[in-house]
Parts: sequence; structure tokens; C-alpha cells
Amino acid sequence: MAGVAKLFDDHILDKSKELVDLNDEEYKGKVIGLYFSAHWCGPCRRFTPKLIEFYNSHAKDKNFEIIFISSDNDEESFNEYYEHMPWFTLDFKESDKKAEIENKFDITGIPTLILLDGDSGDIICTDADERVSSDDSEGEKFPWKSS
Repeated sequence: MAGVAKLFDDHILDKSKELVDLNDEEYKGKVIGLYFSAHWCGPCRRFTPKLIEFYNSHAKDKNFEIIFISSDNDEESFNEYYEHMPWFTLDFKESDKKAEIENKFDITGIPTLILLDGDSGDIICTDADERVSSDDSEGEKFPWKSS
């Protein structure tokens, strides 16, 4: 998974705040969702439960993982929001890495969910949040391709 692993430079944490090695064999061939969101964002708070449901229902059979990238203003808000999410996160303290990733993928608003090929880092879908919400909430066409 050199593509996505290289992008994050070992700053991904699991729910126990332990570092995740995205180069590990268990992540090979995965689709990686980058979820840009924040506690203060009303549309994000409405979308996150839908994404959690989608993830819990399909992560194993669709072979994907999600990395939360927070736009929260403080670590307390981040912790409160992330507490309910079942996936990985970019370390909140890594604001420079967050800015770099947002620039790379031209993130201009939240919530945004983009899908990447975990091995290459190539973009698969730039509007996965819309697909989860309405187009294909059952994931029948996952991973969706951007047109």
C-alpha cells in the first residue's frame, strides 16, 4: 500500500491511538476512504451516522477502510466526534499533514469522502459522500468511479 501509506507518513492512528502501518499485508488491495469532516459542521453530523452504517455493513465485503481527517478547531471537539467513528484517523496534531492532503485533493468543503486505491494512491471517486447518501447506499456499485 505504498501509495496511501506514503501520503500519510505514518501519522494514522487506530481507535486505541496506536500507529497503523498501512504498508502491512492486511491493507494490501484495500480501497481507502478519506473522510474530511468536523464536529461543528451540521451536514457532517448528519452524514457521519450514514457513513458509520455503510462502513459497518460493507467494510469487510467491499475490502475498504476509512481515515478520518478532522477540521475541528480543538482536540477536545475532535475526540468527542471521533469517539463514535469505527475507523482510523489522521493524528489531530498533524495540521501540516492535514493541509498538505487537503491541497493535494483540492478539498474545499466538508463533509467530503473520496476513495483511493490503497496500493497506488490513485483517486477512484471524488464524490463518495454523495454515493453513500443517495445514489448507491447499499454499495452495489462500490467502489464508485468518478465520471
